Amino acid sequence: MRKTVGWHVNPETGKSVQEQITIGYAATRAEGLQMLAEYNNNPFDIKASKATFQEVYERWSKEKFPTISKSNVKGYEASYRVCGTLYNKVFRDIRLMDLQFVVDTCEKNYPTLKKLKGLFNQLYAYAMKNDICNKDYSEFVDLSRYKDKNPNKRDRNKFTKEQIARLWELADDPYYQIVLMLIYNGCRISEFLDLKKENVHLEEQYFDVIASKTENGLRKVPIADKVLPFYKAWYEGSQCEYLLHTPDQKHFDYRNYYDSYFTPLMEQLGYDQTPHCTRHTCVSMLTEAHVDQTTIKKIVGHSGAMTLTERVYTHLDIETLVEAINKI
Repeated sequence: MRKTVGWHVNPETGKSVQEQITIGYAATRAEGLQMLAEYNNNPFDIKASKATFQEVYERWSKEKFPTISKSNVKGYEASYRVCGTLYNKVFRDIRLMDLQFVVDTCEKNYPTLKKLKGLFNQLYAYAMKNDICNKDYSEFVDLSRYKDKNPNKRDRNKFTKEQIARLWELADDPYYQIVLMLIYNGCRISEFLDLKKENVHLEEQYFDVIASKTENGLRKVPIADKVLPFYKAWYEGSQCEYLLHTPDQKHFDYRNYYDSYFTPLMEQLGYDQTPHCTRHTCVSMLTEAHVDQTTIKKIVGHSGAMTLTERVYTHLDIETLVEAINKI
C-alpha cells in the first residue's frame, strides 16, 4: 500500500509526478485501505517500521541494560531466548497470536511467563515511543490459564501403552497418524508443523530440524520403521511444501492444529494429553528401552545440561539413531 506525500515536476516532461512511500503490504484491497486509514490517523516512521523483533530488542537492551541490575538483565535475556519464532519478524507486523504462540509453547511456569510478558511490554513501550509501531499487542497476552499452577503439569502426562495401542487401532486416520508420528519422533509440535518436505529424507529415514527454540534443537531426527509409511503417505499425498498440512494443503499454524485437530481427537478418546505429552512419552519409552541418555538427547534435542563428552559427541550416524528409535 502506497501513500502520496508530495509532488515534483519532471524537468524533461514538465509534468507533475507523485512522490510516494510504501507503508506496508496487504493481502486484500480492504486490508490495504484499513492500513492506509491507520497510517493517516497515526503516521509512523517508515524506515523504523521495518525493524525486526531482534533489532528492536537489541536497540532497547542497549538503552535499558546499563540502567538495571545484572539479575534483571539475565531475566530479560532468558525471556528473549524463548522468542526464536519472532526474531526475524518485522516488529510492526507481529500480532497477538504470534506473542501468544511463544507463551503457549515455551514450556515455562507462571512466574517465568510473567517475566516474558514483561519483556513484551517493555519492547512495545520502546517501539511505540520510537514510532516503530502504533499498537501494543502485549497487553492482550493471556497468562490466566497458567496462573496458580504449573502450566506443564498436564503436558507431562505420558501416553500409556493402552492409549498408544488405541491410537494404532485408529491409524487409518491421517490425523491420528500425526499423533503417532509425534510419539515416535519426540519433536516439539512447532518443529514438526514447520517441517518442509525438502528436509525429509525418506530413504535414509530421518529429517532435519533446521529451526528450533534451542541450539541443541537443530538436529537430525530418525524415523521409526513403524511410522515410516505415515511419512510417505503425507509426503506423497499433496503438493504442499510442508510435510503436514490442512485439508486444503495449507501450512498448519499451531492454534489451528491444536484447537481444530489435536484437541477434538483427544476428546473423542477421553484422553487428557496435550501435544507436548507426545515428546515426554517418546523420552520415557526410549529410557525404558535402555537407550543411552546421550542418544536420547540427540534425538529429541534436549536443552538440558549436557556433559562435555556429550557436547562433543556430535557425529552419531543416522543408522544408530534409527536403531535406537526402533527399540520403542
